[in-house]
Amino acid sequence: MTLSWKNALRGWLLVAPLTAGCLLFYVVPFVLVTRYSLFAGTGSFLRFVGLANYRDMLQNPMFLLAFGNTLRFLAVALPLVLALSYAVALLLQGKANRHKLLRSVFLFPYIMPVVGTVLLVELLFGEAGLLPAAAEALGLPLTDWLGGPAAFWVVLALYLWKNTGYSVILLLAGLMTIPQEQYAAAGLDGAGPWQKFYRITAPQMWDSLFFAAVFSLINAFKCFREIFLIGGTHPNGSIYMLQHFLNNSFESLNYAKLSVASILLLLVVLAAFGAFYGLVRKKEAFRE
Repeated sequence: MTLSWKNALRGWLLVAPLTAGCLLFYVVPFVLVTRYSLFAGTGSFLRFVGLANYRDMLQNPMFLLAFGNTLRFLAVALPLVLALSYAVALLLQGKANRHKLLRSVFLFPYIMPVVGTVLLVELLFGEAGLLPAAAEALGLPLTDWLGGPAAFWVVLALYLWKNTGYSVILLLAGLMTIPQEQYAAAGLDGAGPWQKFYRITAPQMWDSLFFAAVFSLINAFKCFREIFLIGGTHPNGSIYMLQHFLNNSFESLNYAKLSVASILLLLVVLAAFGAFYGLVRKKEAFRE
């Protein structure tokens, strides 16, 4: 056996455990989910129905509600968390080494246990919480923060509180890689703060923004844990998400409905990733 073959075999042996794990826990389940989405029935009584399950799903009012709420949440939460974290990171640019404690504080909400977070929300917005008590004491109209349409904004605020700090750390890391000499040279040429940002900072931050957007999107779907503990399996309609629909379909053992909803959710995630990745690549190509 030649040296090149030995190196190739050694490489395949090293990646074999990871490859086997990906096949077992990702590829095989995805194939099974795709198969279930094209069949109706249970057990050995499955019959092929093609895309009929997808047509029925797109006519299901509960799925449409969950799908619309999820898109609405992503459309509002992602731009807000990126804009807010970007603004904070820019304020701390060049001063990060003097704010090490502050950088640690940013991570506290992110690492806070889910149960603790939910208890904090209940303490503030629950029926016997501080905010309703203060409104009652001041004679203001009471708002059902967790059981009405306002629940969407409570969940949005909770998401921003938990994830903005983590995105700030990611973007600060990107800002710290920009050579300070570039800002100094631009200052000598008479460039102002806006020109420095537009010509130096923004073009070199697209990769960091993409990285922060990926984690923000992942964490947006993780927000279901808090929503589930706050509202249960059937929360207010404004926060009934795709994960609720998937969870309820799983409890009823409706594998066809569960599989179709899972694939449509995957398409949403891939579309979001693809759109932002395309934007980043376009900006990078323009810069080059």
